[in-house]
Amino acid sequence: MSKKNQALLVLAVSMALGYMPWYNFSAVLKYLADEFHLSASDTGWILAAFQAGYVIVVGATGWLGDRMSLKKIVFWATLITGVFSTFFVWGAQGKASIIALRLVTGLAAGAIYVPGMALLSQWFTPKERGGALGAYTGALVAAYAGGYLVAGHLAASYGWRAGILWTSLPAILAAFLILLLVRDAPAAEETSGGANRQDMASPIQNLTGRKDGESEILEAPPGGFKGPALISVSYMGHMWELYAFWGWIGPFLVSAALAVEMPPDEAVKWGGTLAAAIILIGAPATWGWGIVADRKGRTWAIMVAGTLSVGAEFFLGYLYGHSLAILVLAGAWIGFWVIADSAIYKAGLTEMVLPRIRSTSLGIQSVVGFSVTIISPMVFGKILEYFNGPVAAAQAKVWGPAFLALGLGGAVAPVVAWVLRRQKQAGLMAGGKK
Repeated sequence: MSKKNQALLVLAVSMALGYMPWYNFSAVLKYLADEFHLSASDTGWILAAFQAGYVIVVGATGWLGDRMSLKKIVFWATLITGVFSTFFVWGAQGKASIIALRLVTGLAAGAIYVPGMALLSQWFTPKERGGALGAYTGALVAAYAGGYLVAGHLAASYGWRAGILWTSLPAILAAFLILLLVRDAPAAEETSGGANRQDMASPIQNLTGRKDGESEILEAPPGGFKGPALISVSYMGHMWELYAFWGWIGPFLVSAALAVEMPPDEAVKWGGTLAAAIILIGAPATWGWGIVADRKGRTWAIMVAGTLSVGAEFFLGYLYGHSLAILVLAGAWIGFWVIADSAIYKAGLTEMVLPRIRSTSLGIQSVVGFSVTIISPMVFGKILEYFNGPVAAAQAKVWGPAFLALGLGGAVAPVVAWVLRRQKQAGLMAGGKK
């Protein structure tokens, strides 16, 4: 196995284990809400706290990634994520402590994904990068699904603490896999899949007329930062929809199961299993659609995936009360398309900025993208409470307006991608395929 493929494999496995704590809270929400009297609005605040922690850290890690070992950042962040998520088992004693512990876990998790993406971008050329980053994002999706599935089933059988514990310890294992088996790409030897540092930025260098070794190039290619800004705004629309959908799809399915008089423990198992399946469908989607984007173009892939996702989001909540099979099919459709284009925003950005600021740029994009994930879960919870009263999510009956709000925000992604497609800098992406 080549060095770059080994790096991808180990990072993907560590991601699949290290991000399992992300949605273990959503998976055991029914029991936490019962024990600590959490309303739908409270749930929104807790989900938002985790996302806020992520946003606070992610920009700084992008900046650090251009200045120190990416491997060290990913290792320590993964280890701390596992440690604090494990501590939740004993430390969660009420709403305030739950918010605090989820916030700290989010702070640690914020230093994993972007440095990992930057590390893989060093190993893979632009022509391979969409597929590689798509595979890495697919592992992230598998972690979310695994957290839902394992935590939900264990919580239904042994209590929520067992569900949290056994989705937190794998992150500690992931940290040691990174420590032992991952290394940073060599500085002067084989980087970006066998290309040297000067070759890495050749499309940008051709437009600027300067080589990376001639001087400290800090300027953007012709057009300034308009292209990177547009793809980041498009990413914001994508993220508005994505993380609130993932965080709320489990409670939505549990509520739907309870509405047809499924026993509570069975509803939690059923909802967690189906939520995991809906999220997991996105894992091959990110890899496959990343390859499609390498061949067909970045903006084209974003427009198609974004349109197909938000179109179904408009109707999902209004299907509540109909057949559970219909709900699952609609959720699965969204689950595939809502994440399919996620890595494409990252790959496109790395191709429109200079290698020396690649990690910083990824960090900035993640900050602006994840900033809306703080707001959207709260907005969802507030809308849910407005139409249902101050009840737990499992007792809510009116879900349509909340999911509609996700779709409206998500529509920003394909619209702005269409604008980006008409910019000169779009030609830097995917070897000239816009």
